[in-house]
Amino acid sequence: MSSMPNVKITVLRRLDPSELFDEMPVTHVRGVKACDRVEDGQEFIVKGLDMPEGFCPPAWVAIVGNVRTMMFGGNMPWLKEKGTTITCCTDGLRPVIFKLERME
Repeated sequence: MSSMPNVKITVLRRLDPSELFDEMPVTHVRGVKACDRVEDGQEFIVKGLDMPEGFCPPAWVAIVGNVRTMMFGGNMPWLKEKGTTITCCTDGLRPVIFKLERME
């Protein structure tokens, strides 16, 4: 039995709340900026469905389903490029957009 392929996660873009909202939608939040857990362009390699070292745990929970799909050979039917998808974390005030690529 062959092993699962690794998946590369690339941080495409961290969004600042000022790019999303003219006014913060919740009043008790002030001074929030783009996520500081990762950097644009940063790459992580997923091996055996283990969260990569240094990756944000809440973001991992949000994207692990797509990582699993990539590892088990699945593709997103709306994307022409097989073995690749774009996904994001669930932080509604400062989301991070990730590219996942199956490493064959």
